[in-house]
Amino acid sequence: MKNIDWGSLKFAYTKTDAVIYSLYKDGKWSSPIVSEDFNLPLNCYAGVYHYGSSCFEGLKAFRGVDGKIRLFRPDQNAKRMQTSAKFLDMAYPSEELFIQMCIMSVQANSEYIPPVDSSASLYLRPLLMGINPQLGIRSSDEAMFIIMASPVGTYSGDLSLVPGKAVIGRNYDRAAHQGSGGVKIGANYAQSLHPYNLAHNQGYRELLFVDSKTNSMIEEFGSSNFFAIKNNTYITPSSPSVLPSITNACLRTVAEDMGLKVERRDIPVEELAEFEEVNSCGTAVVITPICSIDDKQILENPEVQHHYTFGDGTHCGPISEKLYNQIIGIQKGKIEDKYGWNIFVDCK
Repeated sequence: MKNIDWGSLKFAYTKTDAVIYSLYKDGKWSSPIVSEDFNLPLNCYAGVYHYGSSCFEGLKAFRGVDGKIRLFRPDQNAKRMQTSAKFLDMAYPSEELFIQMCIMSVQANSEYIPPVDSSASLYLRPLLMGINPQLGIRSSDEAMFIIMASPVGTYSGDLSLVPGKAVIGRNYDRAAHQGSGGVKIGANYAQSLHPYNLAHNQGYRELLFVDSKTNSMIEEFGSSNFFAIKNNTYITPSSPSVLPSITNACLRTVAEDMGLKVERRDIPVEELAEFEEVNSCGTAVVITPICSIDDKQILENPEVQHHYTFGDGTHCGPISEKLYNQIIGIQKGKIEDKYGWNIFVDCK
């Protein structure tokens, strides 16, 4: 294990030992290649540079209390990448190749897997991109599938379970109605950068988007899904323009087993006034509690139309914290993985 101050890690890039990649050309994928070179020699006409032909995933590996290395639900990431690639009309790796390369990445970078008593993990970033030289607007014929790994802290650092403020910016859309919101392509995130910067500069940790068709229904945060707790019910949006979060799906399963009712439905913005707990959820954060949400018709405008608060503003909600501990417990082997979500990786 590397000599790293695991407690000071943020959700940021740390160079590791190797990347794993495979190339798609003439209808087939090459055998995976382990490389110590993190600089990719791509033609400047590669489709990814001009037309955004890329999609990506994020998943984590953990060192368990039993010393075993666990990779959390890579099969679901493989399936979601296939959906994203189909949207781009690009070739995609099979589920078997995806998982094989994830395992290879963990093995090649095993010295960077944090100790079990830290809040850090080894984050894997699988990326699929079009690489053939092209000038016309069309889907890429050739592709590179590459997996990078980096030890990371939680997305919010030591504030992971400390509630933060969020804002609704109604004059910005994350994704168009019948657009690309339901797939994990790079363009979705590029579109959110400017309004996110505006929100952060105003002191908000998160930016909440509403639907682009009616501008009235909660969709998701710029970095993760939305869920709320009300009357012992786990409530999360059901919309084709919301990314199907693997973490959200896990939380819904655990919530049902804890005796909560689970609802996936349209959520009017005005219903925020009725929620007891509100959170963002995703791979990088698992859960980040939200203590307040300001509704601004125009994000740049300092005037707040409505102000919603949740809990006491200083602690994660009790139900949300139980959900968080269940997921983390399964990931680190502290709680029995009765769902079969973990894949064990031999790093000897």
